[in-house]
Amino acid sequence: MILNIAGNNYRLVVWINYPYRVCYVRFIGTHVQYDKIDAWTI
Repeated sequence: MILNIAGNNYRLVVWINYPYRVCYVRFIGTHVQYDKIDAWTI
């Protein structure tokens, strides 16, 4: 799941494990930093 935060200045990428009710933060950064990563493999 990819969320825009802080007035759409930052991106938050999380992975949610529904059976265990756990949310893992995978990435927090600016849009420029986000463009340099592959959000599906981190």
